Amino acid sequence: MKAWRASMVLSFLLLSGCLVTFKEPIPANEAAPVPLLGVWSRTDEWGELRYLDISRSGSNLYKAETYVDNPDNVPSVQSYSFTVAHHGRRWYLSAGVPKRMGANFAIGGFELTQSGELVLFNLDVGRIQQAIASGELKGSDVQMPQGEGVLVTSTLEQVFAYLNDPANSDVFVEVARYQRSTP
Repeated sequence: MKAWRASMVLSFLLLSGCLVTFKEPIPANEAAPVPLLGVWSRTDEWGELRYLDISRSGSNLYKAETYVDNPDNVPSVQSYSFTVAHHGRRWYLSAGVPKRMGANFAIGGFELTQSGELVLFNLDVGRIQQAIASGELKGSDVQMPQGEGVLVTSTLEQVFAYLNDPANSDVFVEVARYQRSTP
């Protein structure tokens, strides 16, 4: 169960067993804001102290490592590579998902608040399904091991136009809130 909970830490992973995936990743064309880098922490829903260590792994490529208690707790360490993009007022991140979940890409959002918090957002599967049903986006429902998901096949340009529309601001669901930390 702890490995499942650790994977929930990042918004680009599962939320309530559901996941929105995309055919295209965010290209590595943009650098993340410098304040994103470093170590963040929070106490999760089970009362465990979780850390998120974000670092560069290449030119406009980043790595997020999550762990419980400290980085020496090897069984709890999860590592994810991701890219970022800034469109409109929002920051987005994109990461590959495992083959068992379709081997596509997840896109989430993040915000660095003025009070020094890192807030991670996931996309609401139900709202994305509505957007597909209404023709605003292209895609289809997919079955994943953890439950129902959605595969969006629209271009990134179309996806960002939809996500940046203020009328769609409720498509984002907060999944985690971190404070700056040192483990």
